[in-house]
Amino acid sequence: MVLTLGGGTFRPVNAQKPKGTGATGPILVIGDSLSAEYGIRRGSGWVALLQERLQTQKVPATVVNAGISGDTTSGGRSRLPALLSQHKPAIVVIELGANDALRGLPLTMTRENLTDMVRQSRQAGARVLLVGMEMPPNYGARYTQEFRDMFASVAKAEKVPLVPFLLRGVADAPDALSLFQSDRIHPNEKAQPILLDNVWPELRKLLQT
Repeated sequence: MVLTLGGGTFRPVNAQKPKGTGATGPILVIGDSLSAEYGIRRGSGWVALLQERLQTQKVPATVVNAGISGDTTSGGRSRLPALLSQHKPAIVVIELGANDALRGLPLTMTRENLTDMVRQSRQAGARVLLVGMEMPPNYGARYTQEFRDMFASVAKAEKVPLVPFLLRGVADAPDALSLFQSDRIHPNEKAQPILLDNVWPELRKLLQT
């Protein structure tokens, strides 16, 4: 059974402890449109593909997709306590921040929100994976560098693993236009396996701890 809410896909929690992993609860992905399957078929996004990969590799972990299109780090921060209480995740994947930049919100606020989300998740007993983003060059060299560095600084300060750039191999691909929807902002269905491959190495390490 799959339940959808606010653009996200919610799957039932599997309380069974995955054999050969350190997980004792689901993997909670809290994100924005990049995780919420904006503009593509339901079940074709990278979070849904993650569930399929876990099943293929016989890792009995359940994925809860709490992605909501348009969400910011402030929105994620306010939603997180209820999600942690409801799902009791073993791992929290935080994929937020791009909409903060698109709305011109202060980086200091974004950094504070991400830091608080990491700490909330750890206090709830979950391991955390932070997923970084980058802004296009037209935002200016200084801002794009500061935005990129923000994710790395939060990950370093909080001692959590980082996926530096979710859209690596997509936004910077030679044929990048073929990997985006017509808005040139959201990856298309063809790009989703690449997004998963970017997240998987660090997530797999967490599953093995």
